[in-house]
Amino acid sequence: MEKRKFSRVPKHIGVIPDGNRRWAVDRGLAREEGYDRGLDPGLMLYEMCLELGIDELTFYGFTQDNTKRPSVQRKAFQKACVDAVKLLADRDASLLVIGDTSSPMFPRELLPFTKRYHFGRGLLKINFLVNYGWKWDLKHAFETGPSTENVGNFLDGLASRDISRIDLIIRWGARRRLSGFLPVQSIYADMFVIDDMWPDFQPEHLYQALKWYETQDITLGG
Repeated sequence: MEKRKFSRVPKHIGVIPDGNRRWAVDRGLAREEGYDRGLDPGLMLYEMCLELGIDELTFYGFTQDNTKRPSVQRKAFQKACVDAVKLLADRDASLLVIGDTSSPMFPRELLPFTKRYHFGRGLLKINFLVNYGWKWDLKHAFETGPSTENVGNFLDGLASRDISRIDLIIRWGARRRLSGFLPVQSIYADMFVIDDMWPDFQPEHLYQALKWYETQDITLGG
């Protein structure tokens, strides 16, 4: 695979890997069979970002709203999140899993990673949102933050406070919405949408997003 060079790359990329169920249905498979097909694309994306010098990568695993789906689908995406973490075991990643651990929907196998865990040299920060909800995240800040009178103190109370501001969000599957993805960290993020489903990931998808990002006027409101 040819290595591309860019004049500017984002420090932090958010990933919404959508379209797994639609991908499966299009191929005559059960909806739940699409989730594990997203594991290899995730690993490929990690390797590309590591090579490109990206500092941080956040994957949308599943949300609290997703857990309302049929149990067979729920078990499939829970397992896919656990398997994704296992794939990092022999990689150079600094892993953090963020989500509501008080719920039985949170996979117990991922509890050790709710504090940042370094695999290998920990070269790339990877965050997984697992059983995550934007209301849960903000509620945590209201309930545990040192003070709601100061914005900085409020942000320190976020459940996701250890995840940095996102520069670029890439969403697969053609949908043009954030779906509750880290509302605070996404406040100034640019968003690039890939029409292909996540299991059909191709390296060119990332290159297209980065080429587009090069042309954006990054002002952060200034």
